[in-house]
Amino acid sequence: MPTVTVLEKLYGSGSAKSFEKLYSRLVSGLDVQVRFVGTTERGWITLDVSGADETVALSLLEREAGLAPVSLDGLQKFSVAQGKVVSSNTSNDKLFVDLGVASQPFDAVVSKRRLCAQLADGKEIELQQLVKLFCLYDNVPLEVKLTKDVKAKRDTVEACLSEAQLSLFRIWVGSRFDRLIILGSVFSDVEQAMNLSRHSRDIIKTEPLGLLEHVVLCKLGTDAVGLIPKLGRYLKSAVLVPFSPKKILEAVGSQAFAY
Repeated sequence: MPTVTVLEKLYGSGSAKSFEKLYSRLVSGLDVQVRFVGTTERGWITLDVSGADETVALSLLEREAGLAPVSLDGLQKFSVAQGKVVSSNTSNDKLFVDLGVASQPFDAVVSKRRLCAQLADGKEIELQQLVKLFCLYDNVPLEVKLTKDVKAKRDTVEACLSEAQLSLFRIWVGSRFDRLIILGSVFSDVEQAMNLSRHSRDIIKTEPLGLLEHVVLCKLGTDAVGLIPKLGRYLKSAVLVPFSPKKILEAVGSQAFAY
């Protein structure tokens, strides 16, 4: 009976029961049982997977949900890894991304200098301003590329944003549409908040970044900041933050996102 750590954290309105149901649904049709075990020290979800089809189920979970590295052995220089931002408000020169390594706490560290180079065309901008502009808050899923060798006795490794992550930001900025990032709510709660607040007509669509993280694409002329109090009253346990292409371009300049 393998125990695995999936690349999702339990926080906000997420519950053990809802996650167990979701992952069980993912492997429905297979001779396998998925049981929620608990969370790691840093909140990552752990599951027991048992049954005749457990090998197939694990492969499916890896592809559809993402499994955390068991140890540092699977990470090396130039590896691309998915994680979640942690301690976003504690540093003025480093952004920490928890990679979910099961054997120990381990963070990829993206320096302010690298973030300025990748997100601001080298323009000097304070790290906390970049955090605010690009919504790099705690629990935001972020893909990084390791730029140094992983050392067994270290709990961090240097990294930069991956090309896929940069491409996503380019698309978001290039569209010129505001987006509202919602952290800590299941999708059904977000949909319900849209209906109850009668703001479904103000959005184009809602897309998942993770099981508890979503991005709401606003229609032209809809201000994401204006949606926060309207939706926030129905999403008490969530964090809502705006992504504004206009403010990003004003701060970093259009050259940073020129194709």
